[in-house]
Amino acid sequence: MPAIVTDLSADTLARELEAFLGDHPGAAVLEDGHVLFDMREARYALSADHGRCVLQLWSEERNIVRTVTGLDVRKDALRLQVRRFGQTRPQMLHLLADHDQRTPSTRAAIRSRYLKQLEHLLPRAFGDWKIEGLSGSMDLEHSFGPAYARGLLTRGQGAWALIAVNAEESQATIDGILTLGLLWLSRCRDRALHPRGGHGRHVEGLRVIVPEGHVAVTQSRMGWLDASQAKWELYECDARADELRELEVGRNGNLEMRLVQNFDGAAALERLQAGIARVLALVQEGARERVEQRIHSASTIGLSLCGLEFARVQHGLAPGSFQRKDRITFGAGPSETELNDDTAPMLRALTSRLFESRHIAGSVRDPLYRMQPERWLESRLSRALPEIEHSMLGAPVYRQVPAFAASDRGMLDLLAANRDGRLAVVELKADEDLHMVLQGLDYWIRVHRAAQSRGADGLNDFTRSGYFPGISLSDRPPLLYFIAPALRIHPATETVLRYLSGEIEWSLIAVGEGWRRSLEVIWRKRGREIQPS
Repeated sequence: MPAIVTDLSADTLARELEAFLGDHPGAAVLEDGHVLFDMREARYALSADHGRCVLQLWSEERNIVRTVTGLDVRKDALRLQVRRFGQTRPQMLHLLADHDQRTPSTRAAIRSRYLKQLEHLLPRAFGDWKIEGLSGSMDLEHSFGPAYARGLLTRGQGAWALIAVNAEESQATIDGILTLGLLWLSRCRDRALHPRGGHGRHVEGLRVIVPEGHVAVTQSRMGWLDASQAKWELYECDARADELRELEVGRNGNLEMRLVQNFDGAAALERLQAGIARVLALVQEGARERVEQRIHSASTIGLSLCGLEFARVQHGLAPGSFQRKDRITFGAGPSETELNDDTAPMLRALTSRLFESRHIAGSVRDPLYRMQPERWLESRLSRALPEIEHSMLGAPVYRQVPAFAASDRGMLDLLAANRDGRLAVVELKADEDLHMVLQGLDYWIRVHRAAQSRGADGLNDFTRSGYFPGISLSDRPPLLYFIAPALRIHPATETVLRYLSGEIEWSLIAVGEGWRRSLEVIWRKRGREIQPS
């Protein structure tokens, strides 16, 4: 094992830590083999004062402070040598990019056992259908990984594509099964047409098997697939009863939009003006006009640069009293430090580095430049939607609208309306993402339901909650836009799009790789322009 490097300066240690956490915002922090923090939910603060690199990590469960004295950088991991306050004996913290702590051999054994279970269950569930080629083998050329068991069910000249996932996989992996299922269906149909291996079979549909208690997302998504292109069947695997149960595929799943009441942004800005001014006073002159003020709620505002929030002002009750005061915190990404007289120089240093790094001519090697590229793209597009799609209204455009459901929590990227009053859901990706289409579909489903919901006053949820004031919203289903840099659109995206219901009007828009400098549409495709396979 490589040795820990201990002769680094406090500033260098802090920069390496910041770079790793910036590149891996979902990292796990381990001590003695146990996960202490999930950085998707935890926060951290770093300081390099007085020649010491001090790291503080906290979440709802725990809070730790360690002095970092050395590190070992690897591709997807960072080993830290640390000391507790008052102790001289060093300890180790491990930061891992992947939350799955199982060894490759353990993962392979679990998946092998699941394949054997399927070989036992499938004949009982599907009678005289023959199982062919059931496997979880890796096929990176076609985007298939070992987490999903894939095969073909055949009977005479008929066939069904089959895909399954076991309960030991992460929820994100389980929710991703339908994307891979659509690609597998397409692959099976292509092979069926091959003159040598296809045997002239007709692959009539897709059967999806998910673990008991993990069906909500997949069930909701399947209800919006095109029934004219294939048959769709969903099964729940009950491991305890050792059986498969077929579930209804409809449009009554539990992906719901629960809107918070819109608020008076001008009043919020006025209420938080003192705190905002305190932060801006620590930003160098000439750079303050680049700061974007994003109103999160009636009592919270964030200050950001190119989509990266670096400070937050919250107005509320002071601890232990009924007096109200501003609480200001700062930090990039999950980093968070409270602003006071002692930490003000840290905020000044952060903003100095941030404004030197995060601009259109910045270096891709700089973690502050690379951090949260989708938020940067969102910031650009929120002010320029009519330039990308001429029918869109320039305002209001809502960013990061909460999209809550019974089993998950998400934030849809942009919500806007066009000149006809039709709502538009905009899903953004700055990097290649195989699951972009169905993630966008999730948000479209939520918005569609909220727009169709009518109260006793006859108003839909958006109008009743104060969104799009003065705009008469159309009763037509929302539009769905996917926007990403041209070279970052996954090759499988169009295959997945072909299977969406024709009721969903979608557009895939590719912008230039230089979108930070200039937003330029390279090409666009709409649903009617991509023919079914």
